[in-house]
Amino acid sequence: MEPFSEDAVKQYISNKVEPRQRLLSKLVEEVQEIVHQLTKEISYRDIRFQAVPRSLYHNENIRVLAPTQFVITVPIKGLLGYKKSQTRHWRYYSVSGSKLFSPIRDPEEMYQWLEIDQFLKTLRQWHETDVTMEGDIIPAKVAEVFLKHVEESVKTCNLTNEVKVIEGVGPIVRLAVETSEFQVEVELIPVVEILNRWCEKARWPRCLSRWPSREKVQCVKSFGFNLMARSSYHWQLGFERAEYVLMEGIDEDGGCRKMCYQVLRQMKEDVWCPGSKPVVTAHHLQTILFWTCEKYPRSKDWRVFKKSFMRLVRKLYKCVNQHYLKHFFIKGTNMFQYTSINDLDYVAQKLGLYLKNPGLQD
Repeated sequence: MEPFSEDAVKQYISNKVEPRQRLLSKLVEEVQEIVHQLTKEISYRDIRFQAVPRSLYHNENIRVLAPTQFVITVPIKGLLGYKKSQTRHWRYYSVSGSKLFSPIRDPEEMYQWLEIDQFLKTLRQWHETDVTMEGDIIPAKVAEVFLKHVEESVKTCNLTNEVKVIEGVGPIVRLAVETSEFQVEVELIPVVEILNRWCEKARWPRCLSRWPSREKVQCVKSFGFNLMARSSYHWQLGFERAEYVLMEGIDEDGGCRKMCYQVLRQMKEDVWCPGSKPVVTAHHLQTILFWTCEKYPRSKDWRVFKKSFMRLVRKLYKCVNQHYLKHFFIKGTNMFQYTSINDLDYVAQKLGLYLKNPGLQD
């Protein structure tokens, strides 16, 4: 059978992609049930955190990086009416409260400060010193409070057999969750959801860009962005909702973009970058798809599977080989910045060999 014939692609999707989707649906259902129980208890203990809802279709709080690696956002409650900060000043405090001789560095492109005065309406609990310092809401402090609630709630909900808190460095909360299939690592991130307002740092769409359409751009921007508590002083920008909306209806013109992405993801998980903690995740692949869609905006560019798929593989190889993948929304941010160069080189080597002899591999 020709490696990329219509029958070969259909067979690959039937034998590989569809079983993966069924497995993931099962894993997401099990993990979201456990996280819902946990966060419901946390919300009862502390009104500032909302329970992660259950969802039968798409749960916007859950991002699957790999079958064994989930990121789940926990919405923060009681911070309403976000506005841009008008003043710029130096900060001389540490997370522990001691004074510093030199100011804290300014945030990188993917990060920003968050002040209590940036909200028109706030719960009084957000003014407590357990999460603030000199008018700033400190992500490390929020994560510390949240972690304590997680540890106590695991016991209260009798989930000690299913959930273990993974000891780590820094303000990131990670859990090992037992499912009926295998253990899944879950990162729980408290987030401030900024709705109906686009991020000032995200200068998108780019000048002269023809993908997506103007109507789609307005729709994507209306979903806003997130501020995630996953570093010491600065809140990390997140575009989970916007990226989901970009993926929805991506083939309205009858193209094969999503199919190419699904096969790329499957090959990545099975052949090029397997394992429980892959250096290249589904989020990286989605970003590569978006960049390729922007470069090739026409319907006719996405009609032939082999040509479209190999275009994505070459783009992936280039990014991994150069250790550089630009964030789709935030200029100047390398998504491989903190990734092991040796691990990326190993994946690049595999991709290089594949490009010499491409096909749909098991």
